[in-house]
Amino acid sequence: MSDHYSDRDVQREVTELEQQSATATRLFDIRTIIGGLFVVYGVIVTLAGLTASDAELAKAQGVNINLWTGLGMLALGIFFLLWLWLRPLAPPVPSSDEERSL
Repeated sequence: MSDHYSDRDVQREVTELEQQSATATRLFDIRTIIGGLFVVYGVIVTLAGLTASDAELAKAQGVNINLWTGLGMLALGIFFLLWLWLRPLAPPVPSSDEERSL
């Protein structure tokens, strides 16, 4: 096997690495993590609010705080996920120094 790479092989590998970098950027975007956690916790707290007993409501002076907090958390989590979907991150653009070194 030859150690010589053609320009086409190098360009193909660079393109593959750029695609992997863009995928990793989208995967580890902080909006994904925050939105996902708020949606999960929002569902849990909303379910706790829907199943609240009269004693729990009496502790909160008649306000179903779990229900309202859960709905707020769901709204915030959905906002973050919609923001991610509507305005995705652009893939990183190499600086001029990196282009010259290639």
